[in-house]
This record gives sequence, structure tokens and C-alpha cells, in this order.
Amino acid sequence: MREIALHILDIFYNSLQADSSLIKISIAVDTKKDLMEIKIIDNGKGMKKEFVNNVLDPFTTTRSTRNVGLGLSLFKASTNRCEGDLTIWSKEKVGTIVKAWYKYSHIDRQPLGNMRDTVYIMILTLGENNLIYSIKKDDESFVLDTRKIREEMGDGSPLTSPEIMGEIKMLLEEEEKKINIS
Repeated sequence: MREIALHILDIFYNSLQADSSLIKISIAVDTKKDLMEIKIIDNGKGMKKEFVNNVLDPFTTTRSTRNVGLGLSLFKASTNRCEGDLTIWSKEKVGTIVKAWYKYSHIDRQPLGNMRDTVYIMILTLGENNLIYSIKKDDESFVLDTRKIREEMGDGSPLTSPEIMGEIKMLLEEEEKKINIS
């Protein structure tokens, strides 16, 4: 994958397939520590310990359509190239945490990519589930919580209505300009 946003999107879809009702995605950059950290936390069905121990093997997958699962192993390889790593914690009936970190200034670090459109796509595919997306660079931060958006709407309208999605897209564009992470 050419950008980190695609790794995040892949894990987001894994979380949806694991019946998560809440997915939390956080991206934090600390330029003084030269660190980029990404966390994806879900409350899905989790994984058995034996599966977690092998999940970074590209030939370990839960898919029945093919017997290869490259997403996590490629994500880990991208972190390892940049003086970082990737860890996974999971517990059945509790959920999963994927944490990745990179040396932010490393020449081989993939660009973050287009998180605005990535989050937009995530929201379009959420259904009744919820997403908390946070991004932080040094002292600038932004949080989008679909639970709060639904609460503010109050009328039960779907998040995917053109008016709501237009507002969300504008909000994401504004925040992307303020918090410039490449």
C-alpha cells in the first residue's frame, strides 16, 4: 500500500467485519519526539490468542474467499522500515487494538495520505455503527465523533444524507488544513 491511510482503511473494514459497533482511530504526531503513532481500537468480537499470535503471518486470515491476508503484515513491514513497529492486542468478546508507530521524519515512511476522503468513506460504510476519529500534531488536534453528530441531528436521519455528508466533508477539509500531516 502506498499510503498509511490505506492501511487504516483496511483495519477499519476488519473491525466492521468483526461486528464492532464503535471504532476509534487516532493519529498523533509529536515532531519533538519525531514520532507518528496510529491506534485503531474496536469493540468487536476479538480474536483467539492463538490467532493473534499468528495474525501477522500473511497466510493467516479469516477470509473464506482466499487463504492470504496481507493487510497487517504489510502495515507492520512499513513500520519496521521506519524505526517503528506494530503491535496487536485482542481478546474474544472484548475487541482489538492495533497500534503502529513510525519515526516521523524517516525517509522511507509512507505519506499519511488522504485521510479526509478515507474518513468520509468510513462514515458512508458505518451503517448504525460509530466512529471516533482523532488527529493531533503537536498542539493542534481535532476529533470527529459520529455519536455526537447523531445526537445533534436528533431526528434519526442517516449520517449518509447528502446534507450531513456535505457538512462532514467541509469540516474534515477545514481541519486537514489546520493539522497538516504529510
